[in-house]
Amino acid sequence: MTDLVPNMLAALAYAVLGIVIFLASFVVMEKVSPASLWHEIIEEHNTALAVVVAGVSIGMSIVIAASIF
Repeated sequence: MTDLVPNMLAALAYAVLGIVIFLASFVVMEKVSPASLWHEIIEEHNTALAVVVAGVSIGMSIVIAASIF
């Protein structure tokens, strides 16, 4: 029971670190792409681009999770 608080704090720290790294990598992906991803997905209803962005996001998440732990 005494290890509960430090373990919860460590899990929270890893979660925040992972989210920050993911957001930073997503911003880099947005800057590298030739067009605005959100404009194409939301306004132009580009489903293919949405699927590609989802796949890249899942891939980045797996790499980030593996590198943190």
